[in-house]
Amino acid sequence: MILIKNGYVKTMSRDGDLNKGEILIENGKIIAVGTDLEIPSDCEIIDAENCIVSPGFVDAHCHMGMWESSIGFEGSDGNEMTDPITPEVRGIDAINPCDEAFAVALSGGVTTSVTGPGSANVIGGTFLAMKNYGHRVDDMIIKNPIAMKCAFGENPKRVYNEQKKMPMTRMGSVSLLRKTLFEAREYMELKNRAVENEKDMPKFDFKLEAMLPVMRGEIPLKAHAHRADDIFSSIRVAKEFGLKLTLDHCTEGHLIAEDLAKEGYPAFVGPSLGDKAKFELSNLSFETPGVLNKAGIKVSIITDAPVIPLNYLSLCAGLAVKSGMEEEEAWKAITINPAESIGIADRVGSIEVGKDADIAIFKGNPLMDVTYRTLYTLVDGKIVYTDK
Repeated sequence: MILIKNGYVKTMSRDGDLNKGEILIENGKIIAVGTDLEIPSDCEIIDAENCIVSPGFVDAHCHMGMWESSIGFEGSDGNEMTDPITPEVRGIDAINPCDEAFAVALSGGVTTSVTGPGSANVIGGTFLAMKNYGHRVDDMIIKNPIAMKCAFGENPKRVYNEQKKMPMTRMGSVSLLRKTLFEAREYMELKNRAVENEKDMPKFDFKLEAMLPVMRGEIPLKAHAHRADDIFSSIRVAKEFGLKLTLDHCTEGHLIAEDLAKEGYPAFVGPSLGDKAKFELSNLSFETPGVLNKAGIKVSIITDAPVIPLNYLSLCAGLAVKSGMEEEEAWKAITINPAESIGIADRVGSIEVGKDADIAIFKGNPLMDVTYRTLYTLVDGKIVYTDK
């Protein structure tokens, strides 16, 4: 049993912040939160006086373990660039938990990553949500699959233009996506009808089978879209087929904030720290999260790691504050908002009784002070990083 005491606790729950708060942990779960708790005598004590205590941070879109650190082709496993439609590939099969990026994430208080394939393909495969601590990915899973990656805009065009095959245009990308969704819907309907007459069961199709959780509304399409027209294309397709959707990157979201607010899809904004390396990033700005948030959109801030190393997630949130986002909203954008938007808020994203004891303790404010230190990071109630 562990007691964290005397800290300024940002619960990220409806209970609000607690000064001199206390958190009691047992068997990897939070069992009590408050002040003046009744404390068992055999507790391990972590004194967080003059520190901020927060939920472990959550990155809703990155590629942890898919592109390994300090290595080239041998550690590059995020894009199967041989076929523009690869829903059957699974991010879980490419993750190396021994990559140093996991330790780097923990050093910044980032305890949960949503990770998976890149954006070379129109449909790239499945993402999963996982803890950033462990040596076997099967034991780190929070939810798998959690989303199906799809990509609009420049990336699929560039990859397949080089191969002189479809898609070489935005029309081609959306056409291939729509064709796959039509086929997946028909495949699902045939399977549903075959429940009563097994001989009518369609021949097994690996690609279409992988799309069934999307068609059933169990997981969303995770839409890589930077430019405003590509964002609208993703929404058009999702509405046409009645699918769940998240708007990932959403770089030009601030230009169309009122329209996006009417649609109601969550926005995962970033990576905003870096060069405008291609045309569709020409309107890249740290103002985007704040503009979208003020329009009423649920915003999460993302690193797209390894584009931005995960330990700088809080820095990205701080730069959003510098560009107009309210500080409390920026805290939400790296804790409870991503947890809710990806469907794992029953376990992570806030400090509440019954949730996983994924907690970070900071000396200094990690959003507002670049000299802050992460004193402790806990995952499932275990101290997995310390700079004490």
